[in-house]
Amino acid sequence: PHAAHSRRQRERHARRQRGVGEALSLGVSRRLVGEVMLTAVKSLKVASGFGDPTKGGSVPTGREAAPSIFFTACKNEKYHPGSSGGGWKRWFRRLRSSFRPSTLKGAISADSLSGCDILILGAPQQKFSVDEFDALKDWIHAGGSLFLFAHEGGEDFLGTNINYLLEEYGISVNGDSTVRITPGGAYGHPKETLVTDGVLNRAVTRFVEKEATSASGSGSGGRERDEAPSASRNHEVSFSSSSKTSTNTCAFVAPFGATLNVMKPAVPVLSTGKAVFPAQRPVGAVWSGDHRRGEGRGKVAVLGSGQMADDEWLDKEDNAKILDFFLRYLSPNSELKLYTLDSEEPDVGEYENLPNVAALAERPKACLNDARSANGNVSVTQKDFTSLFIDTLFGLDMDLIPDAVALYTELGVFKKPLQLIAPQFITPTPKLHPAVFPPNLRELPPPPLELFDLEEAFVSPQTKLNALLSRCGGGSPDDLQSFIKEGARICGVVVDDGEEVEKDGTMSADAALLAVFKKMVTLKTPRSDDFGGEGDDQGEDTEA
Repeated sequence: PHAAHSRRQRERHARRQRGVGEALSLGVSRRLVGEVMLTAVKSLKVASGFGDPTKGGSVPTGREAAPSIFFTACKNEKYHPGSSGGGWKRWFRRLRSSFRPSTLKGAISADSLSGCDILILGAPQQKFSVDEFDALKDWIHAGGSLFLFAHEGGEDFLGTNINYLLEEYGISVNGDSTVRITPGGAYGHPKETLVTDGVLNRAVTRFVEKEATSASGSGSGGRERDEAPSASRNHEVSFSSSSKTSTNTCAFVAPFGATLNVMKPAVPVLSTGKAVFPAQRPVGAVWSGDHRRGEGRGKVAVLGSGQMADDEWLDKEDNAKILDFFLRYLSPNSELKLYTLDSEEPDVGEYENLPNVAALAERPKACLNDARSANGNVSVTQKDFTSLFIDTLFGLDMDLIPDAVALYTELGVFKKPLQLIAPQFITPTPKLHPAVFPPNLRELPPPPLELFDLEEAFVSPQTKLNALLSRCGGGSPDDLQSFIKEGARICGVVVDDGEEVEKDGTMSADAALLAVFKKMVTLKTPRSDDFGGEGDDQGEDTEA
């Protein structure tokens, strides 16, 4: 029995070895191949660091390996997660899925920056001390990443001195404001600048395209709106030397922003484009330290508009994806690289200043044209610009008074001494004078004529009765009384004195019928002349 049991085990082991071939022959290869592929993908995830947040992956359990982000709130920052009127609340919630965001309310020092991977300054409105600058420099040199958001007006408007630190990395914030040149669109305010051609490095475009592809591929079962847009995706961007991808396939809105001055080794990645003034000037730049040159391993990024991350503007255009690009680039040990060719030759223009029209209008020299000679050369030196005034056309002196007095003698006019004309304060109004022309009096209006109906005046009584019958054809007692009263008036029936009348003075229906009946009796009663000489007695009998 023991030998038989061992033989059965060897047979089962042999069948397991032939399991794949037997499964293919039996038609169950799909299930086995799927299991093999799933196992391979799981091992690939572990081997390639698929859960690394620096590559856009999800945060491991406990988020111990996630980069930590500190939002400063110690320099009266204009933008931070707890600021009123919008703020960065939604952006703060989105970062919780891939980072470890928190708020730094204490002073900036080496102790407070320990454990911080990315420090975000949202347009500070207070000045930094020397010790704070030293702590930030040491922290950046040790590998920390600084992300600064600016605002229109730069340092003068905010009242800070952050350029003192940024200039050491080749970046500075200008004291200007970005304004849209062409009006219209979905954004009404001119300083709500929509930039559609402002991406200077195609690494940003590739990253945004991958974000859009992952979002569309996830469909309705994808990430939620407040979730980090790059979760569970590998965003390592690679380029080839023959890459011709356009850098202007994404758009962003930079409301109330300022431009930047960028010098090497810093690299501009975003600009204002051609439809925003100042044209083609950087609004986003990054700096990465090279430890081989003693610069450390830290990184610095600057955005000219802090409202790009505001709750109102976070989901406008591609703002959220561009912000996510900066955070992925600033993450420690990030494999996200910029395109070298675009970094060496960025498409930016010269900074052009507009003249201050209000100040120039107060200066007289700006309103004068230089007098030029026939050969085109300036005949009057620009130093003595007062000679360009023509003061012979008018004057406020007494040089012409002697010439005016001599005219009396030349013209033979008696010169009277000037006398003071006493004002007449007694009569407040001028005297009345008779009018030369008779007054134009208004003519009298024409006499008012009584309005009456001609048809009513000239129509026959028979027609009036027919019209009355059609109006009173209802047969009600009121219609009958109206017909009798109006018919009596049309026929000219007159009641005797003392008969019953209405309250308004008109005859009643009974009085009208009585008057008609009396008239009929009078007409029906024969007179004395009709009986051939019966005399007065016959007439009296008849009357009786």
